[in-house]
Amino acid sequence: VNGKRKMNPALPKNEGWYYVYLLSSNKIPWTYIGSTHDLENRLKEHAEGKVFSTKKMLPLELIYYEAYKSKECAYKREKSLKAFGSGLAKIKSRLGMIKKGRAG
Repeated sequence: VNGKRKMNPALPKNEGWYYVYLLSSNKIPWTYIGSTHDLENRLKEHAEGKVFSTKKMLPLELIYYEAYKSKECAYKREKSLKAFGSGLAKIKSRLGMIKKGRAG
């Protein structure tokens, strides 16, 4: 989500989907969890420092996202990731395996 880089061309276009996403910062070991109906625009807002919670952590990197057909499901998933560390830990573990070439 670095403002100097182009957006990831693989990002989905919003066609009635809602997204839960994770951002990381190189400044400190930290993960931001958010949800939105327009992922590309929200990432742009983060990159431009328009989001209070993340503006001091720039640059940010989108490390993961999930898509849901309803706002309620996305919001429920966001809240569960924030409340229960085990879900977030599982995602981070899986991402670590993918980076090491051991997805499974």
